[in-house]
Amino acid sequence: MTTIHAASHEQLFLPLDPEAALGAVFARVFRRLRLRPPEPAFSVEFRPFSSLRSMIRVRDYHAEVRVADLLAEAPPIVLEALAEILLAQVYRRRASQEARACYLAYISSPAVRHRADAVRRQRGRKRLLPPRGRCYDLEEIFRKLNARYFGGEIAPLRLGWSPHRSRSTLGHYDSAHGTITVSRWFDSPTMPRYLVEYLVFHEMLHIRFPVERIGHRRVVHSRAFREAEKSFPHYEKARQKLMRMARLC
Repeated sequence: MTTIHAASHEQLFLPLDPEAALGAVFARVFRRLRLRPPEPAFSVEFRPFSSLRSMIRVRDYHAEVRVADLLAEAPPIVLEALAEILLAQVYRRRASQEARACYLAYISSPAVRHRADAVRRQRGRKRLLPPRGRCYDLEEIFRKLNARYFGGEIAPLRLGWSPHRSRSTLGHYDSAHGTITVSRWFDSPTMPRYLVEYLVFHEMLHIRFPVERIGHRRVVHSRAFREAEKSFPHYEKARQKLMRMARLC
């Protein structure tokens, strides 16, 4: 971990290791944004995270910055955009559209997404309960949906119930690990089968319609995705029930 204090203009041109160089970027962006003084001393460290996460914490005139090592080789303009985003977040400012667009364009590029997925598979662990629950078998539901709506074209993947009865993340498709997770909250006799089927169907659509980029925006649920989702026979009933359940949580 490298700590960098406020430096003179000349010092910024001295050879620096990557962490010190990024610390200099944060100090420079801090001054450019004219954030409230005093300028903190920046301690920057690249960490072997399993995702592209980055974080900053400012306390007692000291700023601790942790950046995914996947970004260590990012172009300087991308790292400067990241510095602006993190500093704006901690000082309750809004990062410029240019900074957000620059950073998003980089992390959404196919090459970076490919590396990020590889790192997630290598470093991350995916904890799932077996697909056969107390009431519903996710693999059996997947096979029937695959045959009926996808012509059997969705390759088999790992399915399972979440370890916890989450009421916020109801379902999730993880492209890096090739998994579909459904909240264990739905493995209950009080939950109708069509609701579990809808959740699995929704996550299968993420395989058929991957995330798109339109300009600088990531589109998770494209128009084609939404249209295909409406082909589920109990679409309206499932959506309305989920909204009612959300209001009761």
